[in-house]
Amino acid sequence: MPDIRDNLAAVRARVDAACVAAGRAPDEVELLLATKTQPAARIAEAIAAGARLIGENRVQELAEKDLELTALAGPKLFERHFIGHLQSNKVNQVLRYVSCVQSVDGVELADRLQRRLETLDRTLDVLVQVNTSGEATKSGVAPAGAVTVVTEVAKRDRLRVRGLMTVGLQSPDEAAVRASYRALRELRDRAADVVGAELPVLSMGMSGDLEAAVAEGATMVRIGSAVFGPRPRPA
Repeated sequence: MPDIRDNLAAVRARVDAACVAAGRAPDEVELLLATKTQPAARIAEAIAAGARLIGENRVQELAEKDLELTALAGPKLFERHFIGHLQSNKVNQVLRYVSCVQSVDGVELADRLQRRLETLDRTLDVLVQVNTSGEATKSGVAPAGAVTVVTEVAKRDRLRVRGLMTVGLQSPDEAAVRASYRALRELRDRAADVVGAELPVLSMGMSGDLEAAVAEGATMVRIGSAVFGPRPRPA
């Protein structure tokens, strides 16, 4: 079984080294642990080792893990984000657990979140997900429409647009991977100019390519296997 504490320290060292290589301060980049299929006990180990941001892909897993994780780790020691594709009919459920939805990919979903948040009288941090790789298997708005979506989402007063998210290109070509991350940064800069507000978060990069993401401006990297080991197979 992988040692989570050691792995977490090793990943943090990788991020810090990537920041130094890019001329950036290490504290500019946060770690978010991608915990899809990981049991609550393993996630609690990571929290005990210092992890504070947890990202789940599936609403059902959020619900199933909630009581155990809260009991094991303490509710004030961690923050949860939703990082997977969010169906409109799951909005009510996901809002029970998360402080940020990183996968807003259109105005329809933004409107559904807005209406529910009005009922709850609360606000929510969101990121707009962009498919910068152009891969059909990836979710997210196409780059050509990204600035428009950010502008429209920013008009919803219950949503605080904090930045953009992408899932990087799956390729051994590092230059192509970096180009997909560079495209997100450039779209963020254009969107910030249009909406007239800072969009500080660039959520991009995973276990295998975090160095490329940091070099292109990532402020949050989503790490799973480098901390937890290979993902457990579904039962």
